[in-house]
Amino acid sequence: MGNTGTVLRELRGAQKTAKGVSLYSRYVNRPAGRVFAACAHRFGMTPNQVTAASAVFTFAAIASVALVRPSSGLAVAVYAGLVIGFALDSADGQLARLTGRGGPDGEWLDHVVDCAKLILVHTAVLISFHRFSAPPGEGWLLLPLGFLFTAVLTFCAGLLREQLGRAAARPGAETGAAPVSRLRALALLPADYGVFCLVFLLLGDPTAFRVGYAALAAVHALFLVAFLTKWFGELRALRTAE
Repeated sequence: MGNTGTVLRELRGAQKTAKGVSLYSRYVNRPAGRVFAACAHRFGMTPNQVTAASAVFTFAAIASVALVRPSSGLAVAVYAGLVIGFALDSADGQLARLTGRGGPDGEWLDHVVDCAKLILVHTAVLISFHRFSAPPGEGWLLLPLGFLFTAVLTFCAGLLREQLGRAAARPGAETGAAPVSRLRALALLPADYGVFCLVFLLLGDPTAFRVGYAALAAVHALFLVAFLTKWFGELRALRTAE
């Protein structure tokens, strides 16, 4: 299987493009995922097993939000679980590209886990608000529902943009390698799941958590509008180019 250092070097050469990726994913999550992928390769794990490990860490953290009374200790544990799960989510794809063992089943499983975590994390926040934090008004209970709607619509619309774009592309058309914009990568930080995980470090202070969570919800709603406008324009351009 080769030593871990050799595998890490091979993984660095088998990365997805950095275009459209925030600074967090590029410089934190993907490198962490490389380490997990190298370790998984050394222990003979398959990409689907890494996906399952990602789900265990992620869903355990999410369940804790819903079932355990908020505290500073819980905040750190939840953040750690979410971040490790996110890094493993990167590792499964890296391992698949390294070993050539990826396939439609693995991609499907990865997307199912991603969709489930987006639904469940905001559902868990809603349950936590109701059970533990006694928000100042019942309207606060609508906030996680709105955030859930925004997150799932962004996720589904992005997948559709990718699939429909591939289907509409002319055979043999050159996609080109557009330069990676560091400014764009910086601008995408607030929409990155890894940055979203940071808000759970505030879980021990109900007021601070509500404010931080609400601020991120507003930012994600603005990004949704921007993404939908951009993706619609790109698909429309593909149609007129036919």
